[in-house]
Amino acid sequence: MKIRKISPSDLSVGQLLPWDVYGSGGGLLARKGHLIASITQLEMLVERGIYEDVTEALATERDQRSVLRLLNGAQLELEAILQRIATGNPGNAKRKLEEIAGLVTEAVALNADIAIAAILHNQQGTPYGIRHSVDTAVVAQLVAQALNKPDDDILTMTLAALTMNVGMLGEHDVMQKQAVPLTGHQKQLIQHHPQAGMVLLRQAGINHEGWLSCVLYHHENEDGTGYPGARRGAHLPESAKLIALADRYCARISQRKYRKTMAPNAALRDILLEGKTTLDSLPAAVLIRELGIYPIGTLVKLQNGEIGVVTRKGLNATAPWVTSVVGPRGAPLDPFLQRDTRNEGHAIREVLPAPQPDVEFRLSQVWGRGALP
Repeated sequence: MKIRKISPSDLSVGQLLPWDVYGSGGGLLARKGHLIASITQLEMLVERGIYEDVTEALATERDQRSVLRLLNGAQLELEAILQRIATGNPGNAKRKLEEIAGLVTEAVALNADIAIAAILHNQQGTPYGIRHSVDTAVVAQLVAQALNKPDDDILTMTLAALTMNVGMLGEHDVMQKQAVPLTGHQKQLIQHHPQAGMVLLRQAGINHEGWLSCVLYHHENEDGTGYPGARRGAHLPESAKLIALADRYCARISQRKYRKTMAPNAALRDILLEGKTTLDSLPAAVLIRELGIYPIGTLVKLQNGEIGVVTRKGLNATAPWVTSVVGPRGAPLDPFLQRDTRNEGHAIREVLPAPQPDVEFRLSQVWGRGALP
């Protein structure tokens, strides 16, 4: 670890300090996360400030511990094992799926913000059905942790989320890409895929009843209007309810041609309304509390005309921190600017659908090494 003098290229107005800053005598000048609000403040930090540079010491560890790499790895491994299960050649499927669940758990523990942002901004590379299952596992884990569920229950729920759609594996990606409404045959496949998935998992040697029941019931509703058994909420496992909740949210914000993609805040609004009928109201409320009104990764336009991405929660639900990536006149910002949306000029004016053709950024530009692909 080295002590370094701050240079003018290290910081900019509107940026959050990436480290604690000290004076030459060792006294603390400003804490990590402090917003540089003016050029005068910036000049004072450059003139007087020093910081502890731990980049070299942490570089190897951070390179190895990337949320995006963990999630991408989970998707690739999941695609391979689900294809083997679907074709009757599963090998030791249970052990492999537990390893994949471990990757998802590690990613969420490392940085949940990046894991949530990846649902919106990492929608390429693997088939929709695979990616959606990993996304659902991420969201379900966050809600389960907020509800203080035991680790064993969270693992079971994660495994069920990863395998919930194995019964329609080949057709799922076809449906996601087609621009016309679903056919009658496709709707029948959807209605029957929970039972088909349970059968395939049993054939693969998976006999954990909690796991299998979550797969079977992840499309049931509180009021008995779901499928395949039209069961009411009192007869449904709570883990299946959490998966159903996460499944709906992730499906609505995913890009698909046959159905309009919803903005994250609109998807949460609908889930709040459904908490009165088809969803368990407690987990629905917890989901909204954990994600916030503007979930991490949401694209927004600010009052000053800048376009940015919600980076982390703020002190209240309506005012998250935003990283502005496009200026008021449409030009890309370099460097990006951190905006506290409690400030009137930086308040959120509107939510934008993702992706936006003129808004380009890499996750690592916003969230750092933890989001390296």
